Amino acid sequence: MKLGISAAEYISSIKNGTISAEEFMSKTLEHIKKVEPKFHAFISIDESAIEEARHVDKKIKSGENVGAFFGMPISIKDNICIKGGKTTCASKILENYISPYDATVVSKLKTQDAIIVGKTNLDEFAMGVATEFSAFGPSRNPWNTDYVPGGSSGGSAVAVAGLESILSLGSDTGGSVRNPASFCNIVGLKPTYGLVSRFGLVSYANSIEQIGPMGRRVEDVALLLNHIAGKDSNDPTTIDNKNQDYLSEINAGISGKKIGIIKEMSTGAGLDSTVSSVFKNSVAAFEKLGAKIQEISLDMVEYTVATYYVLTTAEAGSNLSRYDNLRYGFELDSEGYEFKSYISKARRNFGPEVTRRMILGGFVPSAGFAGKYLLKALKVKSKLQKQIQDAFSKCDFLISPTVPVMPFKFGEKIDDPLAMYLADINTVTANLTGIPAISVPYEIKNGLPVGIQIHANSLQEKQLLQAACALQSTTNLPEISI
Repeated sequence: MKLGISAAEYISSIKNGTISAEEFMSKTLEHIKKVEPKFHAFISIDESAIEEARHVDKKIKSGENVGAFFGMPISIKDNICIKGGKTTCASKILENYISPYDATVVSKLKTQDAIIVGKTNLDEFAMGVATEFSAFGPSRNPWNTDYVPGGSSGGSAVAVAGLESILSLGSDTGGSVRNPASFCNIVGLKPTYGLVSRFGLVSYANSIEQIGPMGRRVEDVALLLNHIAGKDSNDPTTIDNKNQDYLSEINAGISGKKIGIIKEMSTGAGLDSTVSSVFKNSVAAFEKLGAKIQEISLDMVEYTVATYYVLTTAEAGSNLSRYDNLRYGFELDSEGYEFKSYISKARRNFGPEVTRRMILGGFVPSAGFAGKYLLKALKVKSKLQKQIQDAFSKCDFLISPTVPVMPFKFGEKIDDPLAMYLADINTVTANLTGIPAISVPYEIKNGLPVGIQIHANSLQEKQLLQAACALQSTTNLPEISI
């Protein structure tokens, strides 16, 4: 019984009795115990997973209605709330915080008999591109543990790539699903803003963040999206997707579709030569699939990283102000402290990257500087949105490398925040404009993965997944050796 099977293979095997949910869960937990010392994908494991799997098996044997996931092990990023379990956001501030409710996406998965096998590691409060900034230690890339897995949903990507769960949910504020998907050789989707409820996602930058599905196959990601998308009364930003079936017609192909190569994301000094070579191969593959290729220029892309960090730090500075150790926090005796010094003492438990972004987030919207930074960033965002819509009037899809650089070694960029931030240059556009984007594994070079990013217009996930599936069909990727 292989652990590296697809979601469809798992469901088929459960239905025909080849495996039971309990058997598969037991093997998954054994594997997690074996590989976690070197991968560190998880912050916590659900000890009741075996019992939940037994319950699913009983439902199957008694002929009861069983949900679409049939006891499938799914992992969840540890900034998404699960009732009665820890939600730490990989921060010492929330080390022992127990969530009193389920996030909407978790409720939906439980209704469909998915089993949450554990909560995955991340950069603290989802702020980072390498999962180096977790208060509980970094996750490691299963393809080469000397290298980062990407971030901030690095633990989710490692869990899927390392065969510790079939599917996972991450969150994507500036590429945090797609970046680790590319670095770990899996599929990661950032949906249209509002397609998936954010209720129960610990807030970082509300106006652009989204929960996104991650899996080893495009079809698996489509299946997961089917069951988490749609309107939610607890999240007024959500969209009614009319119960769209993202799996149906997923093999429709892209013959005759117009694809734009984003010039500013696929050329220039910041693009690694290996990534450039792989991207050119993917363009040739798209042409063989019958797509029509043209180059598209989005000159606002040059300003997107600066815009993203101005806007998100401003929102983060506001959102993280609740962690004052009065409303949320940890045990700290207030005796002998003046109000401000008490909060200052409590917030020393934030890590360096969160501290940096909170300080910047207090500065950019402040009196005398808001016009110079915040308002300019909002203008760039508006112009970028117009350019994207102009591009989609000429093209069905826009493509680029997911990340302009190869996975890097631990410590290589940690002392250079600007170099770290520039890794986001190809991914932040989708967040700033609200459009969907997906990273598809394409090649392994020198033992490390390279992913290709495809963008579509808002609410065009069905067509986007068709394009991703078409590209996937041209690949011949090796199985990971664990």
